[in-house]
Amino acid sequence: MEMKPTESELEILQIIWEKGQCSVRDVHEVLEKTKDAGYTTTLKLMQIMHDKGLVERDTTAKTHLYKALITREQAQNTALDKIISTVFNGSSSQLVMQVLSNNQASKEELDMIKNYLDNLEKNN
Repeated sequence: MEMKPTESELEILQIIWEKGQCSVRDVHEVLEKTKDAGYTTTLKLMQIMHDKGLVERDTTAKTHLYKALITREQAQNTALDKIISTVFNGSSSQLVMQVLSNNQASKEELDMIKNYLDNLEKNN
C-alpha cells in the first residue's frame, strides 16, 4: 500500500522526524506556535495517521508515543511524483526547469546538479 500523507499529516511527520518519538502533546505544542490547532484535532489526525500506517504508537506507557513509519525521503518521493504527474503532465524536465528558473541556485548547487547529470549520462 502506497502511503500518501495529506498536508496536515506532513506537518506532523516533519515534527516527528525532527524529534524522533513524540507524544500528541509534543506535536501539538509545536503546531500551536504557527497555527490555530486544537489538541483534539491533533490527536484525531495522529490516530488517523496510525490507522493509515504512517506512524506507529507505543502504548506501553501512560503517555502514548508516536514514531514515523514513513521516511522523509518516501514522503518527498510521493509528493514529487504527484506534482510531476498532475502539475507537469508527467515531465520531470519541466519540473526541473521551473524550479531552476524560479529559485536562484548557488554555484555549488549548480555544480552538484551538473555532476549528477553527468553521472546519469554515464550510467545510461
